Amino acid sequence: MSPFALSLLADEQLALARTTGSGRSARTLLGGPARLRQTLVALMAGHALEEHASPGDATLQVLRGRVRLVVEGRSWPGSAGDLLVIPDARHALHADEDAVVLLTVARG
Repeated sequence: MSPFALSLLADEQLALARTTGSGRSARTLLGGPARLRQTLVALMAGHALEEHASPGDATLQVLRGRVRLVVEGRSWPGSAGDLLVIPDARHALHADEDAVVLLTVARG
């Protein structure tokens, strides 16, 4: 398996997100039948992944920009270099500036 150049992939996803009405783009890097799934998600400033449930234990590694993880009225900020643990509850992700995150989900 070849390594992923996350910086280049982040640039690609940001460019794609700029062309969409939703202000977001995503690319699954690892997935399929494996228990571990990793997805690169780009969000333009002011856009969000609206409230949704998590399919398993999950983390967000912020690669670029600033985001806010919102769970049950509480908010946790994240900026480049931060790792956020997603609680087992409905949650949303808001981009305070153009951002790219690496979502990792471990399914049981």
